[in-house]
Amino acid sequence: MKKTNSGQHGRLSIDILPGEHKQIKIYATLHGQSIREFVLESVRERLRHEAEDKDLLDMTTHISPVLQELWDNEKDAEYDKL
Repeated sequence: MKKTNSGQHGRLSIDILPGEHKQIKIYATLHGQSIREFVLESVRERLRHEAEDKDLLDMTTHISPVLQELWDNEKDAEYDKL
């Protein structure tokens, strides 16, 4: 592991096709980034997106008792028919 001022960091090494490497290099250059910066930003964005999807799934499948009580009433039952 490489140690930097901010603490311990892991190293990730992946094999990719030459065409993929070229495409990543082009996109990174277009964004004014190094390949490392571009890939890290892309991975972090994907992780954030996955976390948001999980949070949304949790909110829709595990409804809190308070919200369930608020939603289960005769007035709101009309919206279920729409």
